[in-house]
Amino acid sequence: MSKYTTEENQELIENIKGKRFYRIYISGYGGESAYIPLNKEQYTFWKAHIDEHGDSDVVNYMTCAEDGDFDFENIDSIPDEAQFMYDEDGDPRPWYEHHKELEHQWGVDYNNAYLNIDEVKDDDYSAEVVKEVVANKDISEYISNIEEENDYNVTLTEMGVSNYETWDTDYVLQFWSAEKGSFWDGTIETVGDFDPKKLKIYTEEYANGDDVITTIEYDGVEIDNAGGDTNGKGYSVSVWSTE
Repeated sequence: MSKYTTEENQELIENIKGKRFYRIYISGYGGESAYIPLNKEQYTFWKAHIDEHGDSDVVNYMTCAEDGDFDFENIDSIPDEAQFMYDEDGDPRPWYEHHKELEHQWGVDYNNAYLNIDEVKDDDYSAEVVKEVVANKDISEYISNIEEENDYNVTLTEMGVSNYETWDTDYVLQFWSAEKGSFWDGTIETVGDFDPKKLKIYTEEYANGDDVITTIEYDGVEIDNAGGDTNGKGYSVSVWSTE
């Protein structure tokens, strides 16, 4: 005989079968990056300048190229052979839409990301929180623990590599905008409780070594990202040779 009354059994069935909504929220450290090819003259000039003076002048050059209002600290002017922020027509380009960009990167670093999961009343963005399920857990540790608890019979990450190994250039510049805050915010609909074994994280390794979260799935369905809310923490530029 069941230890539950008919009413309690019915409530249990409805609780299991009914629609449930969970908000997936990922915050942490990451940013936006543009990878730009340089020729030998451009690389030689800027590599020597960065080595001697740091990157403040090249950051100023790249962020102010559109309006031409430069404020250099250790340089009077940039020689023609070192210019790279102007397209074939001589028009200035913003660093985040460079005309020769090799690749663009944005997102949270998997190894600096924190996971929050709340059960919410419905799928509205401002839905009331019903229950806190996961509170600010290091996402890599959270995923590893779930996999270990299931004797590694589930794989909850798929780590890919971006196309930087195929770049056809001998010299590369990376402009990096460091950011902190929320990078992922999406809501899923389930039947029954949230099942952590159905959560899957996809990442891509970029040329700077970061494994950036690019896609999140639940039960094989991609979760739409409603958008991030980050604060800029500063710019930096690095250059290197691929030879």
